[in-house]
Amino acid sequence: MKVDDFDFDLPRDFIAERPAQPRDSARMLHLGAGPLADLGVRDLPGLLRAGDVMVFNDTSVIPARLVGKRGEAGIEVTLHQRTLPDTWKVFARPAKKLRPGDCVHFASDLSAQVVEKGEAGEVTLRFNQTGEALLAAIERHGRMPLPPYIRKGEADDRDRADYQTVFAASKGAVAAPTAGLHFTPELLAAIDARGVQRVTVTLHVGAGTFLPVKVDDTDDHRMHEEIGIVSAEAAATVNAARARGGRVVAVGTTALRLLESASDSLGTLGPFDRPTDIFITPGYRFRLVDVLLTNFHLPRSTLFMLVSAFSGLERMRAAYDHAKAAGYRFYSYGDCCLLERNA
Repeated sequence: MKVDDFDFDLPRDFIAERPAQPRDSARMLHLGAGPLADLGVRDLPGLLRAGDVMVFNDTSVIPARLVGKRGEAGIEVTLHQRTLPDTWKVFARPAKKLRPGDCVHFASDLSAQVVEKGEAGEVTLRFNQTGEALLAAIERHGRMPLPPYIRKGEADDRDRADYQTVFAASKGAVAAPTAGLHFTPELLAAIDARGVQRVTVTLHVGAGTFLPVKVDDTDDHRMHEEIGIVSAEAAATVNAARARGGRVVAVGTTALRLLESASDSLGTLGPFDRPTDIFITPGYRFRLVDVLLTNFHLPRSTLFMLVSAFSGLERMRAAYDHAKAAGYRFYSYGDCCLLERNA
């Protein structure tokens, strides 16, 4: 499809600069079988059914933006995929100043050697630390990788908490699974009381999620790989719920992309522990997910393409027109919508 098909007008004023406080006070637009409904996140439990299974991404965002120097030249990198315990693929600015063998110094205890240069500013770095020690050094010296559309990507101390879900457990993401930012312990308790099961999977969201689509046709766009993990226990719980007639409710596009990557053609979810670069556009036949909770996305983005595949392009265009007219807040810190899959 043409990327222009997914374009729409979105003035920057619609992009939220800070999340709603408290988190579950955000607004929620419901796209079900009937007309659009303007609700709030706290209404979510009432739209779920006993026997449904809700799938959350438990990845934890690391402060993946590092500022350093190669000699006297300033270098900024954003980590986006760990390939070895001491090695990351990163987006570097300016990448043209880096060559294989160069050393970038970030702090007295943190440096990295350039292993390889790729396309579009991608560089592979091997750090002087490894495993948990490297993650600890990144925690000390890095900044939260706020998307560039929010305060020009300039994160502050408040974002260390705001840009993290309450169920974050597995370190490795460099972007938040933003639909999960709306949840509070109280909301999770209300979902449990409704008789809905909860399971967690892990997709370490990469910085590639921020990259604009620069091609004219969706067939020519390359998604960056992200590491996904579905345990055998989580897979069994989801499959059992479906067998009993429950719906699979994905919290966020990251959870949906992982579930679809890990399921077979019959919709059976299996254990999964490898990268995925799944790219979902209209025409995709969904295998597993019935309901999707997701934020409002940017025009021409791969995520707006995904929700258009899930609920129909014209239906999503109408929903976004309604959301703008009603003053909903867009993007990572914005409001959300609950989408029921278009049959």
